[in-house]
Amino acid sequence: MKVLISGALGHIGSYLIRELPKTYNFKKIYIVDNFESLRFPSLFNLPNYNYKFINKDLSIEDFKEDKVDLVLHFAAKTDAVNSFNNLKEFKKNKRITSRLIKYCNLNNAKFVFASTTSVYGTQNKIVDENCSLKDLKPQSPYASVKLEEEKLIKKMMKTNNYIILRLGTIYGYSIGMRFHTAVNKFCFQASSNIPITIWKTALNQKRPYLSIYDLNRSIGFIMKNNLFDGEIYNILTNNHTVSYIVNIISSFKKINKIFVNSPIMNQLSYEVSSKKFTSKGFKFKGSLKREVKKTMKMLNKIS
Repeated sequence: MKVLISGALGHIGSYLIRELPKTYNFKKIYIVDNFESLRFPSLFNLPNYNYKFINKDLSIEDFKEDKVDLVLHFAAKTDAVNSFNNLKEFKKNKRITSRLIKYCNLNNAKFVFASTTSVYGTQNKIVDENCSLKDLKPQSPYASVKLEEEKLIKKMMKTNNYIILRLGTIYGYSIGMRFHTAVNKFCFQASSNIPITIWKTALNQKRPYLSIYDLNRSIGFIMKNNLFDGEIYNILTNNHTVSYIVNIISSFKKINKIFVNSPIMNQLSYEVSSKKFTSKGFKFKGSLKREVKKTMKMLNKIS
């Protein structure tokens, strides 16, 4: 099997290109990225495998290098806060998705799309994939565009050879990791002896989070079981409060908290169910404590 991984140098992609081959035998892995985030180190010290790196902006160019069997689509602008001031740039996400859908239709390739649980917005009860479109409440342009992309996939894909994954907020070490989401940002602040900055009303808000270890296992599970059924699945390790995350970090290092008026993270509270995915036989095994410990260990020399 040949696979294309878009956004392959980012937080998720840089992990997948190293870990997926350990459990799945690919004929070739196409590493596709536009280098916009300048994550050159993601290409350092790759395992001995049949990779091909392609520097390409999929928002303006088609992938024409080869026929692949599977597309893992993780290329996207993901900073929800910045999406309020830069909607035009975030609309590029939709153009990339459209090009990859056309590619999959043309080449009969399977398609994995990374959406987000942020499409649910604030909810009063635990929500699952049966939440109706009218009840979805994306509260950032980033989440709204992801919802548009979901609709685009359902409209454009000629077969059900795809799966849409609504991912919880990713945490866990990778060589291409980012630090603008809650867990990773808090780990960096704590490691730098900087007070952890928390929005005043956010301490007890609950959100879905996903260990990067569990995401990698989820992708492997989908491929092994050929779970390409045109369905949407919530993928998350656990729902956590900000308070719980901060307490985990404080178990590894003494921290200070500062409550601020600027929206450090999305200001919404909701819980998401992953029962639809686990009913297929998958078990989430990720650990916030384990991933925080690893991230803190990698940062332990900066202060």
